[in-house]
Amino acid sequence: MRVVISNWRAFALAVLSVVIVGFAACTVIQPPPDFSNPPSASDKTFEEISRRYLAEMLPLTPVQATSLGEHRYDSQLDDVSADGQARRVGLARQLLAQMATLNVSQMSRPHQVDAKLLESQLKYVIWSAEELQEWRWNPLVYTDLAGNSIYLLLARDFAPLPARLHSVAGRLSELPRLLQQVRESLDPARVPRIHAETAIKQNTGVINLIDELVVPQLGALPEAQQTELKATIATARTAVAQHQIWLEKKLLPLAAGDFRLGAARYDTKLQFALDSPLSRQEIRARAQSELKRVRGEMYDVSRAVLAGRSDAPPLPVMPNPTEQQAAILAALELAYEQHPARNRVFETAQRAFEQTTQFVEAHDLVTVYDDPIQIIPMPEFQRGVAVAFCDSPGPLDKGQKTFFAVSPIPNDWSQEQVNSWLREYNTRSLYDLTIHEAMPGHYLQLMHANRYDSPLRAVLASGSFIEGWAVYTEGMMVEEGFLNRDPLMHLIQLKWYLRVIGNAILDQAVHVDGISREDAMQLMMHDTFQQEREAAGKWVRAQLTAAQLPTYFVGAQEHMALRAEAKDAWGKEFTLKRYHDAVLSYGSPPVRYVRELMLELPIQ
Repeated sequence: MRVVISNWRAFALAVLSVVIVGFAACTVIQPPPDFSNPPSASDKTFEEISRRYLAEMLPLTPVQATSLGEHRYDSQLDDVSADGQARRVGLARQLLAQMATLNVSQMSRPHQVDAKLLESQLKYVIWSAEELQEWRWNPLVYTDLAGNSIYLLLARDFAPLPARLHSVAGRLSELPRLLQQVRESLDPARVPRIHAETAIKQNTGVINLIDELVVPQLGALPEAQQTELKATIATARTAVAQHQIWLEKKLLPLAAGDFRLGAARYDTKLQFALDSPLSRQEIRARAQSELKRVRGEMYDVSRAVLAGRSDAPPLPVMPNPTEQQAAILAALELAYEQHPARNRVFETAQRAFEQTTQFVEAHDLVTVYDDPIQIIPMPEFQRGVAVAFCDSPGPLDKGQKTFFAVSPIPNDWSQEQVNSWLREYNTRSLYDLTIHEAMPGHYLQLMHANRYDSPLRAVLASGSFIEGWAVYTEGMMVEEGFLNRDPLMHLIQLKWYLRVIGNAILDQAVHVDGISREDAMQLMMHDTFQQEREAAGKWVRAQLTAAQLPTYFVGAQEHMALRAEAKDAWGKEFTLKRYHDAVLSYGSPPVRYVRELMLELPIQ
């Protein structure tokens, strides 16, 4: 929930596109990709364009290539200079010109979808570089790049450790050049202060990453190579330390940029992020309507939970706003009382994963593959934006584990802040979080997606499909009776969905409407019942990101609408497993394309 950025790889691809300058059980429907007809000339041309995109863009973005499982460039770092940006934009323009020659109507249906995805991505690369220009004002693009350049090489055993350490040495040797280019690319006057402050916190995480992941592994190398790598590490430390001084002494004092994108840039980025027919105004209207509806449903659950309790507030059938608020808060307090100890969060998440997996398999809700997963503390360089994320292996990596990462409670928090966090992430909330991030949310969905036979579609994965699926599964698990139909679990799930609704409202309120922190906190803490620590963190996240928070709400709306449509279309043939396996069989394109492929509709 990153990331949240909830899904790390989807978020990372979105961020790195700025640097680019930015079947199992479903054969009853249509095993993708379907190339039963002979490929047309346009199909063959598109395949050539796709191969060129992967063959030429990935070498220009080596860290992204590593995240996807392409390891030929593991010892290199991106060129983030103006010339590097120009090369990537130039390639995007060339590819778009080639795509303009295609006769899309003569292409296979899977290729029609992939062509639309690639065209959108190429246009986004150009717009990001020339209009949004995040590479000129967002230092977090680079802290994420630097950290992941090392982390991705050592987190998974995709190659023998000495070979991966050799790649680490190559990247560390290029780190001084990268950081120098960062300082030349960023215009301090355009950098928002909140971005500068967060970059200062994250930059030191690169050194900690070296200490935690690289130094303990030096013994895997011959002595001469150890000496060389130690010298390279020392040079990298100096470069990071110098960059830290620049961030603190030069960037932060001059940081005067506006973190708000404004209507024009926000609307364009939103359309690229969602690939949905819904406009900003339509999203806001839907979210406001859902806010009212879900609060009403929470009140109904709260009435049932509180019935007969002597300490319950008034529970009229038709409450006024004050009565509704009081009843929901009183019922939520019963859930907040049950939370893990500060040092038991990971243990609780592990137990939650075991129980959610058992439930999914026992109720035969979807095909579950035996792909490895590990619950880990969130790496330090990735903290400060989201509470948790799911980091699945790249589609080109085979047999590697997924990481379900949870951010530890900061050591410098007061007891009051810790209590606030544990109330928000109470035991049932950690179950909901685990459903979202792992089973049957991101972990399960991405293990299906990585089996789809199209590297291009995997590279161009839709954040709204991925996040929307995870939100959809939260409600689906409660509908199917998870935790023995515990009403407090239902209430917590509704609260989490209410938070998704609030995210969609907050994002555009921040970047278009100019909402104040006070009003944003009112929306989050009063209207959607978030605790102070969660709301404060979300306020920071909304400033640091744009058009990512709405992906949860829009994607969930589209997933729920698609299930209803499929149920009507299939009638008695509809089962949840058949539906879920079908939806997950197409990779992770926007839901609109899954609908057209699955229900055999024209590709619009």
